[in-house]
Amino acid sequence: MPPLRPLENTMTAVAPKSAETPSAFDYFNVRTLLSEDEIAIQEAVARFVDERVLPIIPQAFEDHRFPKELVPELAAMGLLGCNIEGYDCAGLNNVCYGLICQELERGDSGVRSFVSVQGSLCMYPILAYGSEEQRTKYLPRMAKGECIGCFGLTEPDGGSDPGTMKTHAVKKGGDWVINGAKMWITNGTIADIAIVWASTDQGIMGFIVEKGTPGYTARDILRKFSLRASVTSELFLDNVRVPESQRLPNVVGLKGPLGCLTQARYGIAWGAIGSAIASFKEALEFAKIRVVFGRPIAHTQTIQRRLADMARRITTGQLLALQLGRLKDAGTMHHSQVSMAKWNNVRMGLDVARDARDILGAGGISIECSPIRHMLNLESVITYEGTETIHELIVGRELTGHAAF
Repeated sequence: MPPLRPLENTMTAVAPKSAETPSAFDYFNVRTLLSEDEIAIQEAVARFVDERVLPIIPQAFEDHRFPKELVPELAAMGLLGCNIEGYDCAGLNNVCYGLICQELERGDSGVRSFVSVQGSLCMYPILAYGSEEQRTKYLPRMAKGECIGCFGLTEPDGGSDPGTMKTHAVKKGGDWVINGAKMWITNGTIADIAIVWASTDQGIMGFIVEKGTPGYTARDILRKFSLRASVTSELFLDNVRVPESQRLPNVVGLKGPLGCLTQARYGIAWGAIGSAIASFKEALEFAKIRVVFGRPIAHTQTIQRRLADMARRITTGQLLALQLGRLKDAGTMHHSQVSMAKWNNVRMGLDVARDARDILGAGGISIECSPIRHMLNLESVITYEGTETIHELIVGRELTGHAAF
């Protein structure tokens, strides 16, 4: 066989394009991989965050107040359950949903958490596991923000091992009687319905419990240092009687709540990028004007290396999230891929926020600076919807074929 030789170039020579300086916040031009519709939706939500969220969120965080006045606007934009088809929902693809989460969390994790819980943890189980009667009753109202939901899975004595839940439901006649308690529940006291998971003699089941049902109460968890612009609650169920028509009929077992968590974790993987970009942007702008020893700190090797590392981490997270979204839209996404993305991107966001806070110096602990707020929020985000360790072990199980938990 003769040696391989280069093929003759028979094509007309084309002058190479001159490379543009990469954007600090989109270093690999991820935007060019998006469709026109995806770009338009991201830009619309970005404007909403700039104009409506950022002006009020520092004070809301300081006051320990969820800005509920934003809910009608979030609904009017079609952001609640936006990746659901039908039932007055927007029917956007999952990449669009991810970009929405990224922009909302650039504002604050509390705003993104509200949208995630409403869509991924409450509307999704009704869609996937509910009856058609339940879907038509609740989903259109939830999309309009007229009915707020919360997700009752975590309990005071357990989070990472939901199979040991103590909340239980017993069938009595045509009703179910539920007893137990749930902890760390986003939206709990403002919710009109709760998706409550309980153990039964047939396995774990989900129930739609409406606000005002006798025996059902919710209480805010206060004095938090994290997610202060978000409602976090305890739920108590004392002989709560719900009819069979309020049980989610199409799922039994842990695959029900875990399927919901996969949806929520997907949004979190995107959201953390927004927190990181907000923190990085503030640190970069500050470094250019902060003069120490006669020159801006942005001129020093130490600061440039740290800023470059932030850009590297953010870029990696952007590409990871986009590919995850494409897999999800193609119907080929595996739940362990969501775990890797949530694990990588939230750790990235937390590390970037911490380093940005440090670059800002003493002033970085002020409420006027966003990195400290994002850093505190991400301390919760890295724990909820599966701790970092749990996601490491989920990936490890897929790699080795053996569960270590």
